Amino acid sequence: MTEGNFVDYVKIHVSSGKGGQGSAHLHREKYIAKGGPDGGDGGRGGHVIIRGNSNLWTLLHLKFKRHVRAGHGENGSKARSTGADGEDMYIDVPLGTVIRDTETNKILFEITEDQEERILAEGGMGGRGNWHFKSATNQTPRYAQPGMPLEEKDVTLELKVLADVGLVGFPNAGKSTLLSVITSAKPKIADYEFTTLKPNLGIVEHRDFQTFVMADIPGIIEGAAEGKGLGHYFLRHIERNSILLFLVPADANDILEQYNILLDELRRYNPEMLDKERMVAISKCDMLDDELKAELKEELDKSLPIPYMFISSVAQQGITQLKDKLWKMLNP
Repeated sequence: MTEGNFVDYVKIHVSSGKGGQGSAHLHREKYIAKGGPDGGDGGRGGHVIIRGNSNLWTLLHLKFKRHVRAGHGENGSKARSTGADGEDMYIDVPLGTVIRDTETNKILFEITEDQEERILAEGGMGGRGNWHFKSATNQTPRYAQPGMPLEEKDVTLELKVLADVGLVGFPNAGKSTLLSVITSAKPKIADYEFTTLKPNLGIVEHRDFQTFVMADIPGIIEGAAEGKGLGHYFLRHIERNSILLFLVPADANDILEQYNILLDELRRYNPEMLDKERMVAISKCDMLDDELKAELKEELDKSLPIPYMFISSVAQQGITQLKDKLWKMLNP
């Protein structure tokens, strides 16, 4: 999938179907001049239903479909015949989609399981036919209920990528390169900031045919939590990851400082992110000789509060050990 095809934010207007009107019919037949009331009920209006689909990765199919309308219920008729229900409209979304009310910004619900269904706009109930209103004192009611009105709302759909491991780092830290080496994903790779503008997902194959999913999120810059740079349009994708893998290049001026800045951005965006398991991978370690690596290790052992590893995506150093470590963290 090309970057331009990754859509993670759409606004749509939905309207359910209105209920059909109940019938006020009176039974008439040859030799039956005054039959009783036999008007049927109106049909239910169609619902607008959100449905999870594990085969989808993006909201692209909804980008140009801004209005979704369900069918109206049909009116009731004679012989107590109920009108047909209006056609339900299904909106398939990838797993990890959050549905908000556009007006209030309130989260209505989230879709996290395949084939999970939630009614977004409920169809109006059909009106009751006149035979329901027959009584000892009113044996020929000539009225029936109208159908209930339809429901309309504007909603915003936001996709939060579902992955086991989320890569966190500054632009140009080597996240795309690592993803291309550790998985079969083919992200765009170049030596300038913000090569990745959309999240990339890849499946990591581990020993004995076991797999887990890794997501490369666009690089964080200081102030991202306030919307600076690419803002928090991409920070939401990290919320659902089980493990956060911080990628800091070996040639950084201060590895601990870079880690702390990244951590602070996540904390300011959502403090709950700090409850996730974390690990640091020091990339581009093929640039270090043994002496420099030993010095750096001694310094990090004292100052870095979480596990860390030296890796090199280009030289394929420490990649297997990284997979093993991440697998153990995911399956303690």
